[in-house]
Amino acid sequence: MSFVQTPVRADGFARPDVNAVALAASGALLLALGYAAFATKGNDWRMPALTAVGGLIGFVLYRASFGFSAAFRALIEERNAYGFRAHAVMIGITSLAFLPLISAGQIFGLKFYGPATTIGPSFMLGALLFGIGMQIGGGCASGTLFGLGGGNMKLAGTLVGFIAGSVVGASHMEYWWSLPAVEPVVLQNAFGLLPALALQAAVLGLVFWLATRFGRAPAADPAETRRPLAQRLLAGRWPLMWGAVALALLNIATLVLSSRPWGETAAFVLWGSRIGDGLGLTDSAFWLYWQRPGYTEQLEGPILTDVTSLMDFAIPLGAALAAALSGAFRLGWGGGLRPWTGAILGGLLMSYGARLSNGCNISAYFSSLAAGNASGWLWLAVALAGCWLGLKLRPLFGLGRAGPAEGAAC
Repeated sequence: MSFVQTPVRADGFARPDVNAVALAASGALLLALGYAAFATKGNDWRMPALTAVGGLIGFVLYRASFGFSAAFRALIEERNAYGFRAHAVMIGITSLAFLPLISAGQIFGLKFYGPATTIGPSFMLGALLFGIGMQIGGGCASGTLFGLGGGNMKLAGTLVGFIAGSVVGASHMEYWWSLPAVEPVVLQNAFGLLPALALQAAVLGLVFWLATRFGRAPAADPAETRRPLAQRLLAGRWPLMWGAVALALLNIATLVLSSRPWGETAAFVLWGSRIGDGLGLTDSAFWLYWQRPGYTEQLEGPILTDVTSLMDFAIPLGAALAAALSGAFRLGWGGGLRPWTGAILGGLLMSYGARLSNGCNISAYFSSLAAGNASGWLWLAVALAGCWLGLKLRPLFGLGRAGPAEGAAC
């Protein structure tokens, strides 16, 4: 077990260990964030609970090296579909809770909402742009947040691109929403709850079988499997399937606590709009994006009343805890100008694409499919095409074939 130890210099004096510092700092910041969320006017006990959920999501993403776009990349580059086994299990478990709860709409006074995404030219373009961006940016939305928590500072460039591109995308939404689009297809609305559950199980079962048939499992580390379970949970590398089950349960917790599924990129629009307005560069209150019911209050209210922002703040802190506990926290700057250019451009493409397609790997794919929104399958197919293009563009940014570390981070 790699719990942090204090190294000793040659002169006999102890020197601070980066993992000990990261462990103390991330733990203290996570507690402070939870307290601030509880103390913010208008919040209740659910907001610190959601802070804990966000921290656990970051912890799980790091421990399992759970990559969404890494599965896409493995399918394209290696013809290995194994990662989609975990995706199918994760979406399937989440669906068992999401479909009944969202169909009911309200239980014991708790309300539940699911995404319902129209499909048109903007949706298709958005998914394509997101797929391109996540292969040159070095991380999708979740990968960017948990990779930053692990010390990969190049992903700060991706995050900057995410925030800037989100603002540009939001400012253009009046045009994109004016284009023709097909109404959403939500399984439980179209077929009823029980047929929807059966259809979801059949499709995901087929995906699981195909991923098993045309996939190769990563080699197991004998040293990891010999560890006691408690040590492996806290500081070891998790199998993908552990991560899939944990993320499913955490997404369900997010729905129960916040009334809607886990999402990430909507917070970047809020941050960017506030920064732009504060600097006098934008006047986002006049954009149609922010004039929708409930959105004006979100733009003007305290930042910690926004669930997505709160969880996005917590995810890198949870990932930093996970990295520090295993002694793996390392600050790295990710190369020179070309990789950083790719990181920023990748963030711009992903964020603009996320506005057009109503989300990223989390909200447009994972949460969307788990909620019965059929658009998630189309998003996946088009994003895969974008990934193929993005992989062709990687050499322009000094990026070769992605190694395991980068692949896991996205």
